[in-house]
Amino acid sequence: MPKEKTTRKAKAPRETGRKKKDPNAPKRGLSAYMFFANDNRDKVREDNPGISFGQVGKMLGEKWKALSEKDRKPYDEKAATDKKRYEDEKAAYNAAGDEEEESS
Repeated sequence: MPKEKTTRKAKAPRETGRKKKDPNAPKRGLSAYMFFANDNRDKVREDNPGISFGQVGKMLGEKWKALSEKDRKPYDEKAATDKKRYEDEKAAYNAAGDEEEESS
């Protein structure tokens, strides 16, 4: 005796509970490692032609771990400056958002 074919109900698309990110929101500050990676990525590629994207990241990570505190200091300072910039922009952004809510 053959089985009866059953039809499946089409599932309604789930609503995600996340709200859309505001494109005008300030960008987060970069970490000290990211400043280091941006400065050294091209040099790693020059020294190792034909290297894959993943290998570049591994080599940058190894170089970062090998840096002394003295060599990391300029990157830490850049990161602190960028963090301050982000906090200032975020405060101004939030203040502007609060003013719009009060006026509407």
